[in-house]
Amino acid sequence: MNGIEQRRPGELITFYDDATGERIGLTAAELGGWSAATAALLTGECGLRPGSRAGVMLPPHWQTAAVLLGAWSAGLEVSFRGWSTAGLSNAGPALDVTFVERRRVGNWLDDVPPATHQFVLGLAPHGAPADAVPKGYRDFPPAVRAHLGATPPPDRAGAAAAAIPDGTTFGEYGATAAGIARSRGIVHGDRVLIETGASEEPLIWLLAPLTAGASIVLCANLDRSRLDERIATEGVTRLF
Repeated sequence: MNGIEQRRPGELITFYDDATGERIGLTAAELGGWSAATAALLTGECGLRPGSRAGVMLPPHWQTAAVLLGAWSAGLEVSFRGWSTAGLSNAGPALDVTFVERRRVGNWLDDVPPATHQFVLGLAPHGAPADAVPKGYRDFPPAVRAHLGATPPPDRAGAAAAAIPDGTTFGEYGATAAGIARSRGIVHGDRVLIETGASEEPLIWLLAPLTAGASIVLCANLDRSRLDERIATEGVTRLF
């Protein structure tokens, strides 16, 4: 898809990058498929279990949404630091898996905490493979595509008891997200436009809208001269 195509009915998350012209939209079923595939990769192939620790060093992006939702559904404790590794080295025991943006690895390789499993994401348009994969890393898009069609993990009592390593439970994390949505007036059925540079915190750009039953229009490198057109084309009802 490209920037001039109209959205399909039922898109839950729509991602734009105005620097590349990318536009991709995923329905709830499609995002759920990517999330289930991520969970299958982590549990079935990597052998991770509820309570395993993940470090996610990715910017707001539709692939980041799949990684986070997949890791949480598998019961992993997730440390999220967006584009920064600050704090991860002090987050406790060694990480079991890391997800890092490709263009950052060369600059940060010495700062990325070690992990048993290491994935790199090029975040190329439409989930294309990374142009180069650093030694010791696996390219996430082809790795996760091998699991598309996997069944979502069964609900397990306590599987996501801790969403992040500070002990915050997933329920508490979700309640905070719901509170953020209420404070911004986001309600069920809203279509919320969010600029990626506004916040790297998934509570803001991912969980708050989803918890409220809203859909997301996530815009990277937003061309503000096209904002009114974007609002009209995407049926945006609220700006975050």
